Amino acid sequence: MELAAISGKVGRIGICGRDIPHGSAPHPQKNELKPHLKRTWCLGKMDSRFLARMEVILALYGLAYDPLYPVICYDERPCFLIGDQVEPLSLQSGQVRKEHYAYEKNGSCALLAAIEPLTGTRTAQVHPRRTKREYALFCQALAAKYPQAKKIRLVQDNLNTHDTSAFYENMPADEAQALAERFEFYFTPKSASWLNMIEIEFSALSRECLDRRIPTLEQLEKEVLALVTERDAKQIKIQWQFSIQSARSKLNSHYTAVHEDNKKFKET
Repeated sequence: MELAAISGKVGRIGICGRDIPHGSAPHPQKNELKPHLKRTWCLGKMDSRFLARMEVILALYGLAYDPLYPVICYDERPCFLIGDQVEPLSLQSGQVRKEHYAYEKNGSCALLAAIEPLTGTRTAQVHPRRTKREYALFCQALAAKYPQAKKIRLVQDNLNTHDTSAFYENMPADEAQALAERFEFYFTPKSASWLNMIEIEFSALSRECLDRRIPTLEQLEKEVLALVTERDAKQIKIQWQFSIQSARSKLNSHYTAVHEDNKKFKET
């Protein structure tokens, strides 16, 4: 996957797929303001610390598949439980789903998920909360899923719960130590969630399941885990194409700001 503009999550929405209103001709003096379009991004300050940590992640993604050292991308996603105050109209052939604008908030929960990009293996859990306890439980599930692995290389962000202290707070010290020794942790730079391939999976789950109203944790868990199981069975893999070489070339201005000699990596 080549990242569009290398600016994280970039999206456009509007009344049409172009920068001009439908049916109008382009004009150099018109449409300087485009309120019908929106672009979002999440990009951290690209200093030496950012670049160093990014290259560690990219080097990891460039390794050949090794079942003894699986590379797994993990993160958590909040899910809001939304119910209808008025029952939606029945679906009709050829018609879009119609629902009342009024809704009720039933709280929230957390989806914890991981993917091994090179095999398409997935793991997911739904919990009422996202604390160190849930993190420890998930890591236990991962360790059990890869019994032959010497080290599970886990890519994750820098949340305060993503720490082996979670193991010690939720199990005896000997078990906590044994679990910690099963993992090697790799942390994405600040504001660089686009470097974690689980975000691609979350995007797919959002489109196929989580972009509609689901009123209860039980229903959300049933539907999400069914979808994850289906995608796992199909072994849908992720082909990551953004390499260290791509980064040094496409982000060359940031590399050059860190060290002038990095100009040699600029595309000509």
